Amino acid sequence: MSTTSKSPWYSDVTRYQWLVLAIASAGWIFDTFEGQIFNITRGQMLAELNSSATPAELKRWGDLFLAVFLLGGTFGGILFGTMADRFGRKRTMAATILVYSVFSGLTYFATELWHVALLRFLVAMGVGGEWSVAASLVAEEFPVRARARASGIFHSISILGTWLAAIAGLWVGSQWRYAYLIGVLPALLVFWVRQKLVEPDRWRDAASSSRPLGSFRDLFGTPTWAYRACMGILLAAVGLGTFWGVTVAGQDLAVEMLRKEGVSEVSAQQSGKFAYGIVQTMGGGLGLLSFGPLTARIGRRWSFGLMQLGALIVVPAVCFLPSNYQQLLWALPVFGFFTVGIHAGYAIYFPELFPSHLRATGVGICFNGGRLLAAPMLWMSGELKASMGLKPAVAAMGAFFAIGIVIIALMPETREQQLPD
Repeated sequence: MSTTSKSPWYSDVTRYQWLVLAIASAGWIFDTFEGQIFNITRGQMLAELNSSATPAELKRWGDLFLAVFLLGGTFGGILFGTMADRFGRKRTMAATILVYSVFSGLTYFATELWHVALLRFLVAMGVGGEWSVAASLVAEEFPVRARARASGIFHSISILGTWLAAIAGLWVGSQWRYAYLIGVLPALLVFWVRQKLVEPDRWRDAASSSRPLGSFRDLFGTPTWAYRACMGILLAAVGLGTFWGVTVAGQDLAVEMLRKEGVSEVSAQQSGKFAYGIVQTMGGGLGLLSFGPLTARIGRRWSFGLMQLGALIVVPAVCFLPSNYQQLLWALPVFGFFTVGIHAGYAIYFPELFPSHLRATGVGICFNGGRLLAAPMLWMSGELKASMGLKPAVAAMGAFFAIGIVIIALMPETREQQLPD
């Protein structure tokens, strides 16, 4: 079906559809805040809770907790995804926001490492679930011509969550507990969700049919949906594994560079937060915003392939070419553009792969099954950093983008197609 038109892509978008995008995006902003606040504050947190550990041991603990977060996101995304197909998008989204808000706030009271591990797992369950529901909701509400751009906006707005986390981390300094207390505020979104959202027509039609809602048997028992789910998991694993093993290392690269320049540890940590949370994230935001228009023009597969090819080249260049902190600051936005940009594609592409009665389940399986496969990559990242050093390890992890190029080449193109029913 051709969607060529001289009118702007947003000309057919209704006021309610913009409202859906705003609510879904707000939930995802705070999703991102909850995920990134640990990365921003983990240096101070782990040093306080495990004061006898060496810097290398603290880095290893940090990567372990990131792996725990990925596991929690996996279970939450799959659980809440199938709940959204069975019980509706509206109620499930409200539940996920409440889960990640409450358990983030409880992190304020953590006094042991196992407290952090348990709470990060529970926060991640809500985070993983909210994304699956919100991505499906946006795709179902927007017309074909606007869908890619709307879904791209939805995911790219997460940059605001990273900035909020960076600002919160800079504001609280070494008093990391207060940053997690701020994480309770998204619970207020629940009232907005409950009051303003209605279930999409596509979901109501599916719910009134005889097809099984959110059925794993139907998803994996139908060859077309099973193939798409398995390939989607692999594609997401590349992006999520490299995000936590490569992208977030921008902060560590900055801190390591500043240490070599003789900057004090406190100043290095604060400047590292700024370099990653503000400077690199600006580039990441541009990458995310670019992905929607790019997919609308050249298709989903080519967009994924080109962005991953760029990351494959840029990652080792940023690791080894900058010789001082100022040069690194110039390089980090490019680093963020290519390593982060592909993530908008998951919100655009995954909902287009599955029918309405399996959409949130399929999206949850793809994105959060990718988290499960990415968890061992986080363990590997920690081991590589401990044995090889930071820069060679990050460059080595960047090689996973080559696998992503192969995976997307084997997946279907969905540009300008109606959602499956």
